[in-house]
Amino acid sequence: MTSLPAPPATNWLLFLFLGLSVLAYPSRAQVKVHMPAGLTKLQAVEGRDIVLPAWYTLEGEKLLGQPWEVPLLMWFLEQKGKKELKQVLAYINGTVSGNPGVSLVHSMPSRNVSLRLQGLQEKDSGSYSCSVNVQHKGHDSKTVELNVLVPPATPSCSLLGVPRVGANVTLSCQSPRSDPSAQYQWERLPPLAQVFFAPVLDNIRGSLKLTNISTSMSGVYLCTAQNAVGSAHCNVTLNVITGSRAAMIAGAVVGTMVGLVLLVGLVLLYERQRRGKVLEDVPNDIKEDATAPRTLTWSKGSDTLSKNGTLSSVTSARALRLSHAPPKPGTLTPVPSVSTQALPSSRLPKTDGTNPQPVSLNPGGLSHSALRRMGAVNVMMPPQAQDGSLV
Repeated sequence: MTSLPAPPATNWLLFLFLGLSVLAYPSRAQVKVHMPAGLTKLQAVEGRDIVLPAWYTLEGEKLLGQPWEVPLLMWFLEQKGKKELKQVLAYINGTVSGNPGVSLVHSMPSRNVSLRLQGLQEKDSGSYSCSVNVQHKGHDSKTVELNVLVPPATPSCSLLGVPRVGANVTLSCQSPRSDPSAQYQWERLPPLAQVFFAPVLDNIRGSLKLTNISTSMSGVYLCTAQNAVGSAHCNVTLNVITGSRAAMIAGAVVGTMVGLVLLVGLVLLYERQRRGKVLEDVPNDIKEDATAPRTLTWSKGSDTLSKNGTLSSVTSARALRLSHAPPKPGTLTPVPSVSTQALPSSRLPKTDGTNPQPVSLNPGGLSHSALRRMGAVNVMMPPQAQDGSLV
């Protein structure tokens, strides 16, 4: 059940009730609200339902049938620890309006105005006031206190300290919700059952202190959190280790950490070597089976110029037609050679009218096959006159 603030439409009724209670003198008031004698406090468990009994009477009248009056009825809640009144139900002009989980036990109109609360929550605790106002008859109210009890929620168990022989450890147990506050009890389960008491046990804080522990104290320890309406449990296992086992566990932890560091280092070293090998495999020379680069030619008249700027052949159309004819006196027979970039001199041997001997220039004494693998291109030397001009 959730309490909501009073709607604006009914706020004025609260002031109306207060005003009528001031104007109506007690000696003249005829409306009386009643609750069971001695009932000032009620208790209920969270999640359950409860009825807050209340009814009203008009002095000097006996109710023989349905009441003739149309009362103004309101229930208010002042939550525990707060000073604010919140409306939880109202009956105005024949209409009942209330918060979820809140209703009247009897249908109106009725002089029994008992309130039913369903699905109680911890925040429903507080003081409930029933106010009744009958026109020309006055106003009256009664209050009852409700306390919603909450059973302990499942506690959380933990072990504080290193459980080795001769050390001190503390077992802790705490429940997040409990009203009233839970009391705690620790015990060791069979086969070596044992119940603990103060001073080693703090039943308010839920702690159990074990000093100078030994291997015989190993086992399962159970904590019980309980209050007047319920209980809950949790447990923790205590394994007392000797000095050799402690050193072994510490060594295992250190060894694991060192192994992880070495593994990461090996992975980084492998990646570095792999990347270096990839860079070394990049070709930086001409392979023997590589294909010679394709050259693009540029023609101007009958001259042909290679793409890399070397003079591959310069000849006339007539020289091309007579390429198979015997050489004439005063001309040079073109022979294969390397690019002009590899020639030591641009001058050609002079001719005296006789057939010149072919000149083969192989830089460094390399063979023609080696030069081809290196990308050399055959050059046709054009006929030249003695002054160096082309014929």
